[in-house]
Amino acid sequence: MGFRVIKTTIATVLAIIIAHLLGILNPLSAGLLAILGVDVTRKRSIHTVSSRFFASIVGLVMSSALFYIFGFHIWVLAVYILIGFPLISKANLKEGIVTSSVVVFRVFGAEDVSFHALFTQILLLIIGLGSAMVVNMIYMPNEEDKLGIIRSKVDTLFSKIFERIAYQLRFPDYVWDGQELIDASQEVELGLSTAKRALDNQVISPNEAWTIYFYMRKQQLDRIESMLQLISQVYQRMPQGESAAVLFDQMSVDVMSETYTGITEHMLRELETEFKAMELPTSREEFEIRSAILQLCRELGLYLDVSKKSKYPTGKTEQLRSY
Repeated sequence: MGFRVIKTTIATVLAIIIAHLLGILNPLSAGLLAILGVDVTRKRSIHTVSSRFFASIVGLVMSSALFYIFGFHIWVLAVYILIGFPLISKANLKEGIVTSSVVVFRVFGAEDVSFHALFTQILLLIIGLGSAMVVNMIYMPNEEDKLGIIRSKVDTLFSKIFERIAYQLRFPDYVWDGQELIDASQEVELGLSTAKRALDNQVISPNEAWTIYFYMRKQQLDRIESMLQLISQVYQRMPQGESAAVLFDQMSVDVMSETYTGITEHMLRELETEFKAMELPTSREEFEIRSAILQLCRELGLYLDVSKKSKYPTGKTEQLRSY
């Protein structure tokens, strides 16, 4: 928010100076239009400035026609609002309603629809919105460092979650509050919003690496939630639980890796083969627990499939592929 205030200040002052140098009457209006044009990302800035400019042109033409025919009366201004606002909205330019209102009210206040007066309003639009566009396009904060920090937090939380799962398989009486899962979900959502903002700042050759990564993590959280439901069904310590715990211990290490090594996937296949070779359960309790552990391993396989199915283009994105 503080950075946006600085950009708004620069754009406003720049617009006023340019309007003053061009000898335009009331150059402060250019500053007001610049304030309305500053936005948070480059792509959004292009969309916002375009919408405001064309909405203002539509409003200027329509209001000038009404003022020329019926005169400068309050009821004419009301008619313009009743007709113009819905028309601008239907033209998908509703973001420009406020800007167009500024221009129309200036024309109404001056009571002048001459060519020179209308040209001055258009020139103010170009200067004000143009200054905002230039400031937005010149510099936007680099989100790479922030995204890297968020990723590190997410990977660490995932590692802790797998450690808790392994511990609970070894000690079924252990009660875990699941705080790491809540924190991971919040960090993933923050990562997605930050990645989207960073992507919107890349007008040329956008890189979707971070968006892919955090979306992958969001899908994997769904799989982890399913795992936790199965963990609650493991209420006795068993050899199969110890084998699965070793698997999740390895997963807690692999999830911190920056590359997909395939170690956990290989161990998972071996464990599933061992399960098939085991003797059948001798009691209902053993059957229920072993069934939950087996399903838990299958959920882990689905978790790994999420990463494998994510498509990563060549280049920098490869660095973001992980468990």
